[in-house]
Amino acid sequence: FQLYGYCYQDSNDIPDTLTTITELGSPLEMIQLLQTSWEDRFRICLSLVRLLHYLAHSPLGSVTLLDFRPRQFVIVDGELKVTDLDDASIEESSCTSNSDCFMEFPARNFTLPCSVEGRCQNMNEKRNLYNAYRFFFTYLLPHSAPSSLRPLLDKIVNATGNHIEWVNAKYFFFSLSPSLSVSSEFTQKCVKSANTKYRRVPEAFIPDENYRCWPSYHHKGCLLSVFDVNEAIEICDSYSQCKAFVLTNQTTWTGRQLVFFKTASNHILPDPDKITYVKVTD
Repeated sequence: FQLYGYCYQDSNDIPDTLTTITELGSPLEMIQLLQTSWEDRFRICLSLVRLLHYLAHSPLGSVTLLDFRPRQFVIVDGELKVTDLDDASIEESSCTSNSDCFMEFPARNFTLPCSVEGRCQNMNEKRNLYNAYRFFFTYLLPHSAPSSLRPLLDKIVNATGNHIEWVNAKYFFFSLSPSLSVSSEFTQKCVKSANTKYRRVPEAFIPDENYRCWPSYHHKGCLLSVFDVNEAIEICDSYSQCKAFVLTNQTTWTGRQLVFFKTASNHILPDPDKITYVKVTD
């Protein structure tokens, strides 16, 4: 969470007062997140992985968030940031045997090795990791994910949930970064050869004729992201009410193009920034 400034003052009423000025974020509502696109949810998980990596290698040492719950985070420009550091700790638990390094969670428990220095190995990092798994990854990653990515996502979720191969899990996350997510390998779906034909109308837009779909970037219409025109055709063919779609010049954070899907093409207006495709009927 970015600190823009702070002010220290000592008054008679409240001694040792420290006021901080931080960036403004939106409260994290898990139900609302589950209604957003998978791309946006993956972005949140990716930012959480970056945070976990920083906490494990901070200048102060390995930092654990003892109160690791959604209410401790906010969304800033589509990314997850922690806001409450009151319960952060850099103390690694001391131990004399492995039994002293017992971590208990509601669903399962873990026992970590006790180092020769008498500290539980990586306990702070492991605690953060499992909490990220049970509060975020298990809900946000698999839900409505692209079919081509599900085997990899299952590996990531299992690795974080079982405290194994965390290095590999981090590698998988960063491999699915924005630089790769715009490629056909990331977004490719099984596009069937469509029998339906579409008429291309350049510099044109359909202002009305909306219908709702899920997940949509627009609450009153069907606005989805696509890799190319072929994927837009596939989506339109999958909706019986879709009779046309409009390519916009807007993209998501991964570079995918935003497309409006329409129920008709009765009213087309000129727009130099858009291209309309109308389904041709016999």
